[in-house]
Amino acid sequence: MKRKYDFVITTDRTMMSNHHGKEFLGFLATGPAFFVPERIWYKICCPKPEIDDEGRPVEAPYGLRKIEAALLDAGYNAAIIDPDFIDEYAPYAKAFLIGHHDFFAYGPPSSEWWIITGKEPVNRKSFIKFMKHVAELKKRYGFKIIVGGPAAWQWLWEPGLWSKWGVDTVVDGEAECVIKKLAGKILSGEELPKYIFIGAMDVPKIEEIPVIRGASVNGIVEIMRGCPRGCKFCSVTLRPLRFIPLDIIEKEVLVNVRAGVKHGIIHSEDVLLYGARGVIPREEPLIKLHDVFLRHYISIAWAHASLAAIVVAERNGRILTKLTEMIYSKAKQDYLGVEVGIETGSPRLAKEIMPAKSAPYPAEKWPEVVEEAFAIMHDHRIIPAATFILNFPGETPSDVMKTVELIERLRPFRSLIVPMLFVPMGALKGSREIIAKVRITREHIEAYKVAVRHTVYWARDIMEKFYLNKPMYLPLKKLLNYYVSRVQKKVDEIVEELGSKFTYKELALKRPEI
Repeated sequence: MKRKYDFVITTDRTMMSNHHGKEFLGFLATGPAFFVPERIWYKICCPKPEIDDEGRPVEAPYGLRKIEAALLDAGYNAAIIDPDFIDEYAPYAKAFLIGHHDFFAYGPPSSEWWIITGKEPVNRKSFIKFMKHVAELKKRYGFKIIVGGPAAWQWLWEPGLWSKWGVDTVVDGEAECVIKKLAGKILSGEELPKYIFIGAMDVPKIEEIPVIRGASVNGIVEIMRGCPRGCKFCSVTLRPLRFIPLDIIEKEVLVNVRAGVKHGIIHSEDVLLYGARGVIPREEPLIKLHDVFLRHYISIAWAHASLAAIVVAERNGRILTKLTEMIYSKAKQDYLGVEVGIETGSPRLAKEIMPAKSAPYPAEKWPEVVEEAFAIMHDHRIIPAATFILNFPGETPSDVMKTVELIERLRPFRSLIVPMLFVPMGALKGSREIIAKVRITREHIEAYKVAVRHTVYWARDIMEKFYLNKPMYLPLKKLLNYYVSRVQKKVDEIVEELGSKFTYKELALKRPEI
């Protein structure tokens, strides 16, 4: 007989997976299935995780682990359950708690793939199928439905589905404290608020952020929250900066290791700002931080780093050199993966939308900062997955061409560069209609061409020399090489078709009836 849980924490399959231990593969779920049936696509990018005999995944999304820990610490009966097993717990549950990074595929890069191809992304289709099933279970058993996570804002764009699926509360923001209050209200039968926004003054203090109880997907461990740079398009900058103490970080690393997860990701919006003075990286806290991870993990990656911090860290005491020498000598790896944001190559636009992105250097120097950071990363075998953004408010053709020129200058440096279409988040938050119709110009088409050429050129090099260089990955490497070739051809066809027909055009999300 399986245990009965008052609070079932879950999500759909595209989130409840460790993506074969390769976080990058998870991004394939943000697009439609290309050239293969969807069932094969799922096996490539989001296979079912290992579970215990109660349907609890060994690895689960980090955000869900935090919610689980908050409830368990408060004495509530809660567990993360794989979506294939929720039916067994539904008759006894008081509430289903559902999180996601991109509920309806309105975030980047899902919305971009959707707009360009005209096909719904896999993550959207998966989540909608999942929620329809949860809604049917609710009609039968009467539990509450609470949704939240980084994409909570998307529910404000879907009020019809909010009511259609019986969602009781949407929690928008860091939820560790709020979820305990909601749990109490649910058990006592009190009325629940429809929407809760957790602002900068209400986020959990360091001592209120719980230590995860079970392993996180691919060993992700958070080292800080918030970001001091204040970019207008980013929601993270709306939250205050807080550093997680090293002893708490180590406890979470050990939770993963005890569960058999020995490869990990150091998570923050800017790893190099851990323990920093403002935006100036400091060697001592960064060395101590990496020592914690390298004592226990076989290999590591950085979730995010800012290009300005990379430049400052190397200029000031060769901090980046010391960190990579430490990593490559202690871990079983010869490269380091990281996500970075180029955003734009236009100094004018950088000054307008992200004036502190280049700090401590002036916004006018942003393109030079980007180039220097890419050169540093190339020399230190740091492989960035970089993004830039098109359709910024106030963008001009000249701004886009400056971005194109910058990307062309980055050709010598090993990296993946992906264009994104602007999504109204952060201080620029807006309605769904802003991304429902997107103005695509000839300059945008040129930016796509340059980015695709760059990424395809380096993707094969990265797979061959670094990412999938073990014999066990040979079938996957062949499949991905085939996929890269087909995607390059398909994107080239789409881009050429678009570019031949208009000076500018509005592309719309094709939203089928749910």
